[in-house]
Amino acid sequence: MASLMENLEEILDRESMEYETLLGLSMKKTSIVVKGDLEELKEITEEEQLAVGRITHVERERDKVMNDIAVVLNMDVKKLKLRDLLQVLERRPQERQKLAAVFDKLSRHVRAMKRVNEQNKSLIEDALEMTRFELNIIQAMKSAPETANYDKDALSDGSAIATTQARFDAKQ
Repeated sequence: MASLMENLEEILDRESMEYETLLGLSMKKTSIVVKGDLEELKEITEEEQLAVGRITHVERERDKVMNDIAVVLNMDVKKLKLRDLLQVLERRPQERQKLAAVFDKLSRHVRAMKRVNEQNKSLIEDALEMTRFELNIIQAMKSAPETANYDKDALSDGSAIATTQARFDAKQ
């Protein structure tokens, strides 16, 4: 059991470091989104995808160790969580303290990631809203108001002000 606990602590520590790396990338992404640099945004997103892949790999390792621990403790594999494991370790204060410290560190990184991701999501939504607004303005500028030209039946002929577009005449 002791080696399983040490293995779990090592895996949680690696997972925490990967989340810390991802957190740094996400914080860097915030300034990139504010600047509106799409090329840099693409690059940072690719780096984030690589970090997420590493986190997924470490999480699989953690799940395997947690399953092994659940078998040793004769507990339901699907229901055993780290918090439950901390309760089980009440009689082993040193192991519990080590595991709790690593778990708290990981939890802090995950909460910070969530906060930064929500901020980035909000910034991206604002940027999209601004882009839609600018597109609407451009489209409104292209559709000029109708003239007061009437045909013989006293109906508007539907012509618009300044709708003539410069065209290239290839015959000249």
